[in-house]
Amino acid sequence: MTGARIIYTEPLTAAAFAPFGDLLDTQGKPDKIINQGFCGRYHDRATLDFGPEGRAGISLFKAEPRALPLTLDLVERHPEGTQAFIPMSMDPFLIIVAPDMGGTPGTPRAFVSAAGQAINYHRAIWHGVLTPLHAPGLFAVVDRIGASPNLEEHWFEPPYEIRQNRE
Repeated sequence: MTGARIIYTEPLTAAAFAPFGDLLDTQGKPDKIINQGFCGRYHDRATLDFGPEGRAGISLFKAEPRALPLTLDLVERHPEGTQAFIPMSMDPFLIIVAPDMGGTPGTPRAFVSAAGQAINYHRAIWHGVLTPLHAPGLFAVVDRIGASPNLEEHWFEPPYEIRQNRE
């Protein structure tokens, strides 16, 4: 892609993703053993925020799988609430985020999840669209339901190209 800026993927870790949101996974020991000892509960893993006029909603998204390299020309953010993406399969997906630089996104970062990982974007975090890397691309999404506007978009010119990590 001529004129594109190149970004390489990186593994999704709690520390690397912390400026943008919460990593949801089952690393370490569970907080509690429940259900007659057959289930570990990993308790309260995300900071959910739906603003004063919103409420939590659970939706299902089914997105077409994408492949790398990927052209990144659009990011969005939701100023009124958090947004959690929970894959309904054990397949990895691509997570694109960018820091806010005075109302516009800075240089994006691209993470690839491991099987069993989910994420929660904090309020007003610039992020790419839902990008599964494998079918079925089915996700449970917990986000804000409300009447006030909750979407801002930014188009990159020139776009970025996201490539697989150089390892």
